[in-house]
Amino acid sequence: MINVAVLGYGTIGAGVVEVLTTNADSIEKKAGQRIVVKRILDLRDFPGDPHQDKVVHDYKIIEEDEDIQVVVECMGGLEPAYTFVKTALLQGRSVATSNKELVAKYGAELIGIAEEKKVNFLFEASVGGGIPIIRPLTQCLTADVIEEISGILNGTTNYMLTKMEEEGMAFDEVLKEAQEKGYAELHPEADIEGYDACRKIAILTSLACGKQVDFEDIHTEGITNITAEDFRYAAKMKKCIKLLGKSWNDDGKLYAMVCPMLIDHYHPLAGVKDVFNAIFVHGNMVDDTMFYGRGAGKLPTASAVAADVVDCVKHMGTHIKIIWEQEKRELSDFSSFERKYFVRMPKEISLEEVRKAFGDVEPVKVEGIEETAFVTGAMKESDYHKAADQFDTILNMIRIDE
Repeated sequence: MINVAVLGYGTIGAGVVEVLTTNADSIEKKAGQRIVVKRILDLRDFPGDPHQDKVVHDYKIIEEDEDIQVVVECMGGLEPAYTFVKTALLQGRSVATSNKELVAKYGAELIGIAEEKKVNFLFEASVGGGIPIIRPLTQCLTADVIEEISGILNGTTNYMLTKMEEEGMAFDEVLKEAQEKGYAELHPEADIEGYDACRKIAILTSLACGKQVDFEDIHTEGITNITAEDFRYAAKMKKCIKLLGKSWNDDGKLYAMVCPMLIDHYHPLAGVKDVFNAIFVHGNMVDDTMFYGRGAGKLPTASAVAADVVDCVKHMGTHIKIIWEQEKRELSDFSSFERKYFVRMPKEISLEEVRKAFGDVEPVKVEGIEETAFVTGAMKESDYHKAADQFDTILNMIRIDE
């Protein structure tokens, strides 16, 4: 029998306990041993909860319980999660976590401790919720050089963009609806400003290159400037707008960014709607693969965490090799990368003025919108900004992913 301690009894922690309890018999067959939740750490009491008797308020109780072999961290945030997880690993206990902030910041260090102690630090749920992506990157695709990762990594923003595209809703209106449905937090900045997706693409890029990619180095933009008019232009161009977390290799240089992008309707990510997430991976041998599913939610995320617990149990005394060194991998300056841009300006700006600054452009006209809108030719980001700086008012700019 394997005893587990769950840190945090919120949505995900409660989900992990539910999965391990409800599917106990099935999980036992797959793990080879019975997995039992012995302790639950939370500051609150849960009167009437069937697991109330397992709840403790002091991590010391778990730290000193020699029967605990696996720790599940579902607290979120950096502290005290980092201290508790590091302590558990140093004690020779495996850890499974869903905490993207923890993994993005300290993943390389914690993997190193786990390897030294011959235990495991697993974090499948930290990026795709219920979507398997960490294990495919670290096990299934290890024969490939990963050349591109491009993902819809945040369900809240994808839901909002879907509603704006299909129902013509304004940003503020759809945000309010997302909050009422529980898809967006009361303070939704982490989602709508792209910070959540940034941490996730940092994790995936670190795993793909085997070195530490700091999320602070990744250029990040959210969806707060996207309007209903942008979607009307996108439809005219037979494209859609998605918030993408993206990293790619180009001529030996590694780039990463998070921002809204225009993608063609035939792109594999174009059909990903509502709260669903998807991650597109291109390898130099396997070519294109895509992973799709619910990127968040109580039971999908808990299912991924519980699967990591099973892996920890199956590999007791053995470290599952994950290459993620603490040495930092520097990102190349994305301003040197060439792409096309969709730009909207007030109608007072003539195409002649535009072409003087941007060179040859392709005008885009939508009935009922009186603006000067156009698609540039392929140009470096730095050159785009030099041209854009010649105008006082640009209504919006969206990069085009081709």
